[in-house]
Amino acid sequence: MGALPAVGPPEIAFAGRSNVGKSSLINALTGRHGLARASNTPGRTQALNLFDLGGALWLVDMPGYGYARAPKAEIARWTDLIFSYLRGRPTLRRVLLLIDARHGLKAVDLEAMTALDQAAVNYQIVLTKADKPKAAELEKRLADTAAAIAKRPAAHPILRATSAREGAGLDAIRADAAALTTDF
Repeated sequence: MGALPAVGPPEIAFAGRSNVGKSSLINALTGRHGLARASNTPGRTQALNLFDLGGALWLVDMPGYGYARAPKAEIARWTDLIFSYLRGRPTLRRVLLLIDARHGLKAVDLEAMTALDQAAVNYQIVLTKADKPKAAELEKRLADTAAAIAKRPAAHPILRATSAREGAGLDAIRADAAALTTDF
């Protein structure tokens, strides 16, 4: 935590299982391929990576939770860092909790939601890779996810479905982010 920059503009953190598309979504949102390092190897992101969007907003690429190809001690270190960041960063406006649209909520996602609820950290569910499932399957995934978050105290009620590859849903995420900067 001591290596993070001083508190600055509002921050939006990207959280989710390993390989859910956090870095890819950041790249798609900013229109800069390769800004956030995306990889097919689970556990490639092992630190908090902050991206300054012109002094108005910082995007935070977080290590994934769940399976990672890394030593257990390293996983424990970055897990502690994530929780310290979530509990202690006053400019954190929202966590975008990314869920793979092909698979929906998993037990580890529900655990993350419970931790965010207990820490009173506002989070919004974003289904990634929405171009992969068929339309009916995606609609069912959205309905199931909406039902799962309905009574969660820290969950933002609006879900987003995105495709970093096709650009679907990116404008809505950008609008949500812009609204968070005006509250600052």
